[in-house]
Amino acid sequence: MKFLAKLLIKPLYRPLQNLFRFTLRHPKYRWLIILGSLLYVVSPIDIAPDAIPVLGWLDDGLVTTLLVTEVSQILMTHLKSKRKDDDTEVELASEATVEAKVA
Repeated sequence: MKFLAKLLIKPLYRPLQNLFRFTLRHPKYRWLIILGSLLYVVSPIDIAPDAIPVLGWLDDGLVTTLLVTEVSQILMTHLKSKRKDDDTEVELASEATVEAKVA
């Protein structure tokens, strides 16, 4: 059973994850992917219905995990770039203060 799962799931998971990641990082489609993922999780229409005990929950968990992981990475990247911009502004302001004192 484990071999069958690796044989079927592994070749499909990585390309779907890369497509999800690429599309989510594109600003034009970001909100569409987020809303679509949330609708998929709460919708009763799934690839594997929730009536199937483990498989139904697994696909919802997979989509939720992908969404949370990618959104958190996007937020971390945004916060790091914002912090870098703030640090640059502080450095420029301190250099201007030093130059004003010297002049």
